[in-house]
Amino acid sequence: MRLFAYRYIFLVGLLLMTPTLLAQSIQHINPSGLLVSKGYTQVVVAQGGRTVYISGQVSANAKGEILHKGDFQAQVRQVFDNLKTALAAAGATFSDVVKLTTYVVNSTDDKLNAVRSIRTQYYTGPNPPGSTYVGVQALYDKDVLIEIEAIAVVR
Repeated sequence: MRLFAYRYIFLVGLLLMTPTLLAQSIQHINPSGLLVSKGYTQVVVAQGGRTVYISGQVSANAKGEILHKGDFQAQVRQVFDNLKTALAAAGATFSDVVKLTTYVVNSTDDKLNAVRSIRTQYYTGPNPPGSTYVGVQALYDKDVLIEIEAIAVVR
């Protein structure tokens, strides 16, 4: 009976440790033959952890009011502040983000450079997430100039 109890305790302990044994990790890969960028990583492999999907964030407050109408750079900052709030609600930070998708109304080189510049203020680590930047004709409201969605893996 005592041997059964020890085996039972061992198995329960093993099951409780399984998430740790699965080697929770995030691997950033820039394969040979693809561009290496300071702003994003070509391939991000996440194993283990909790996956967090954050809906597209815009420059809006808690009441849904659009902030910084007509000011693209201010909207970009507000969007990243909103992403920071959403990540924190899930126990995550920007270092946990593995993928971003950015939608910009009537994209220009100046808008792309503004997004890149402001993004670097939030991503300070050596491994930026995978990223897609999409120029669009319009978003859901005429005053919304940018929307960013994120996927994070919390270790």
